Amino acid sequence: MITERLNEIRSKLSDNVTLVAVSKTKPKEAIKEAYLSGQRVFGENKVQELVEKAETLPNDIEWHLIGHLQRNKVKYIAPFVSLIHAVDSLRLLQEINKQGAKNNRTIDCLLQFHIADEDTKFGLDENEAIELLNSETYQGMNNIKLCGVMGMATFTDNLEQVRDEFQKLHKLFEKLKTSHFSLNEDFKTISMGMSGDWEIAIEEGSNMIRVGSSIFGSR
Repeated sequence: MITERLNEIRSKLSDNVTLVAVSKTKPKEAIKEAYLSGQRVFGENKVQELVEKAETLPNDIEWHLIGHLQRNKVKYIAPFVSLIHAVDSLRLLQEINKQGAKNNRTIDCLLQFHIADEDTKFGLDENEAIELLNSETYQGMNNIKLCGVMGMATFTDNLEQVRDEFQKLHKLFEKLKTSHFSLNEDFKTISMGMSGDWEIAIEEGSNMIRVGSSIFGSR
């Protein structure tokens, strides 16, 4: 079933869209099935679970940390994580940079923006992001690479609201691309869209979707 669901989703994606299979809470056997069907990018939201899976599953998997990340947990994933989706503060970015230096690597990150009409979601607003990017602290970092933006829409049946929130994130990406990353080819990712709304997200410019239950079934 996992292979069938993956193939169905892939058949609807253009080559420029990265599918992150959200494997949080799922057993390794389910990840192996997805892997054997050609999936290589997986997303986890808990550091301990991510570390345990990375230690025993194939080493060509690209692991993405998609959940809220505490600074004291960065050191556990810094040696191997491919992309951190949810950078929502300068202090977190400092810690990622510090752990990147310790591991002699540059860690790819996305800036998370708060676009939803929900207080429970994390993320920067536009002014906070610009303040971060203009800071001497950020400009002195050599072991992180900002590759784009991430955001989560409101959990609602109102699809027009979801669309509006995705449009907002796309506009924020374009603003930052123009103001701070115009010469940076690496700043190109718009990570938005999950199982319930990824098709709308792609219509609004997403090139990275995070899909869990549509692949692995509901928890």
